[in-house]
Amino acid sequence: MSYRIDPRLPVTGEIRRIAADEIGKAIGDLTASRTKPEKGLHACRKRFKKLRALFRLVRPGNEQFCRTENERYRDISRSLAGAREDTALIETIDRLVKAFPGQTSAGELDAVRSALVARRDAPVRERIGLKEMVDAAVEACEQGRSALPGLVLPDLPEAAAEVLADGAGKTLRRARRVLDAAGKRGQPEDFHELRKCVKAHRIHVLLLHRFWPRPVKSRRWALDALGERLGELNDIFVMRQLIKSNSEALGSKEQLKLLCQLMRRSEKALRKQCLREAELLFGKARKPMVRKIADRYQAGASHSQPGINQ
Repeated sequence: MSYRIDPRLPVTGEIRRIAADEIGKAIGDLTASRTKPEKGLHACRKRFKKLRALFRLVRPGNEQFCRTENERYRDISRSLAGAREDTALIETIDRLVKAFPGQTSAGELDAVRSALVARRDAPVRERIGLKEMVDAAVEACEQGRSALPGLVLPDLPEAAAEVLADGAGKTLRRARRVLDAAGKRGQPEDFHELRKCVKAHRIHVLLLHRFWPRPVKSRRWALDALGERLGELNDIFVMRQLIKSNSEALGSKEQLKLLCQLMRRSEKALRKQCLREAELLFGKARKPMVRKIADRYQAGASHSQPGINQ
């Protein structure tokens, strides 16, 4: 089923349809995680990101319902975090080795990588609480699916257009605010928030693809690239915190000193590139884009149907 809102159909039904489809796929990923934990849990957490972005998009049309569901999938996702973070740190080592062959070609970071692999694989091998964790997540998803009939949005094209445009606009406004903070303060949490905004905005562009102001594909590609770079930057921040809290388990002082030096060099370049690319995406005036979203939705909408929500 398409993860795109069709303006010819009542928006309430479209959001319910998309949410139900994603919940069903998340349950499937959870089922798969019983035998392949890392792959299945990572896949379903991506589903929860899409669900949360979906409900944030239409939150202006039903504040209480969307807030409740957003919190539901946030909590489920948090309960499943773990092994994927360790995999991301392993990938960070691999990127540094590739980027700085002169300093790493003799295996200077191999011991650190091996320690991270052992850290990642230990809980997967032991399956500590995996069944209980997955069972609880599936039950929460079923509750979320059962709650969907309670979602009611204004279905008249003009009102629905305003809800969607307002929801997309709020994410754009937040992205601009967070980008300014990242440029001025540059704290890890600023870039983390920017990454979340980029991910949410990318999902909104996908949902609104049929009536998003053109060109849309190039914007999605740019968001994908920026999201990847912000992810790499976030992995460096996480690695640095891990070194501070658990350095002895990762490697020798010499190995960690080299790792920190290479991370600083990579971080400097990533910060500049992320800020530059984010400025291109979020630096333009927001209101004209939001207005175009509303206008294009109404242009694509069919005539009001009997029984739609006012």
